[in-house]
Amino acid sequence: MLVGAQAQAASTAGPGNDVSWPQCGQTLPKSQTFAIVGVNNGLANNTNPCLAAELSWARTSKGGTGQPLVALYVNTANPGTAGSWWPSSNTYGGTSVPNPYGQCTSGSVGPACSYMYGYAKAYDDANIRGVSNPASYTWWLDVETGNSWSTDRVANRADLEGMSAYFASIGAGVGLYSTSAQWTQIAGTVPATSNLYAQRNWLPGASSSAAAKRRCSDAPLTGGGKVALTQYTSGSFDYDISCI
Repeated sequence: MLVGAQAQAASTAGPGNDVSWPQCGQTLPKSQTFAIVGVNNGLANNTNPCLAAELSWARTSKGGTGQPLVALYVNTANPGTAGSWWPSSNTYGGTSVPNPYGQCTSGSVGPACSYMYGYAKAYDDANIRGVSNPASYTWWLDVETGNSWSTDRVANRADLEGMSAYFASIGAGVGLYSTSAQWTQIAGTVPATSNLYAQRNWLPGASSSAAAKRRCSDAPLTGGGKVALTQYTSGSFDYDISCI
């Protein structure tokens, strides 16, 4: 539950907005308190063609909440060998990556290679999408059933852990975006040993600003998590309520 000054700030500050490729070419909202921009074009392996323009808009955010003025979100997935690229070792970007699941080998779609896939996609998001100073942002991992996932929840968690590990390695903040139902289907119960366990959460699905504010008190996606943001949709835009 929110208490004291945090509760007052969350109830009185205006909403933020998140935008990505579906809003390309649209007139974006004005006077948003904070903004979250999607880095990808709907998939984990591509780039939002309007990223630069939307980041420029995001920098006009007014502030007034506990959220950073500008944050980013990235699509996530675990497609296995059906994807356009799949790792075959623990090396990516010229670096040998410490892998808590052991050695990734060619053709394997288990946790070790899933971890490397997640690490690689996060590396790409930070280094080849056109984001300057990636360490300065909070990166939200957008976890939805609309993308490709393994039926192995341990492998899916490993994939998300690999993404989280890369962003943490550059000093960036990380958070999780999902509904409880989608998170349960994709990742299941997260153990306390996972780097996902204590991440901040962003919960979508509210029907109004008032409902989104109430969702600040919902259970987090993971046992050690904290609900930091909620989301509702109005018209063609998503609006975000800060819970901190």
